[in-house]
Amino acid sequence: MAVLISFSGLPGTGKSTVARALSRETGAVYLRIDAIDAAIWARDPDRDIGPESYHISAALAVSNLEIGHDTIVDCVNPWDLTRAIFTDAAMRAGARFLGVETRCSDAAAHRARIEQRKAEVPGLKLPDWQAVLDRDYTPWDTADVRLDTSRLGVADSVERITRTL
Repeated sequence: MAVLISFSGLPGTGKSTVARALSRETGAVYLRIDAIDAAIWARDPDRDIGPESYHISAALAVSNLEIGHDTIVDCVNPWDLTRAIFTDAAMRAGARFLGVETRCSDAAAHRARIEQRKAEVPGLKLPDWQAVLDRDYTPWDTADVRLDTSRLGVADSVERITRTL
């Protein structure tokens, strides 16, 4: 049975780094909300996307899950409402669901990540540290896997996820 692995976490907590490494390790399809957002903004820079990219990603996930491909969704996924988009997608596809939350408990390391990173997705505007602090985000206490990336490296994070699978 295919599995939908839905990531959640503030910018700079290592979601994309771990999700890409997990995709390489498992062969799972990798869907990144930032890439969808950047594509929409390239055509309409002033557009308020809202949850649209989440719904697009969920639809793409369903189409991959239905043909048996494990699928990873990489996004901030800040609230129960957004997380439900992906749990519902897994149910529609008859797939398993695994929620993964990343966090960085070392504020100085988290800030350094935000201030030093470069945009990997062309056209994507990265948030500054204050925007990350101001972000409306609810911790995902019921996530199946919770990773503190200030304490776990990428390989260890991937190993914890694959062990849970």
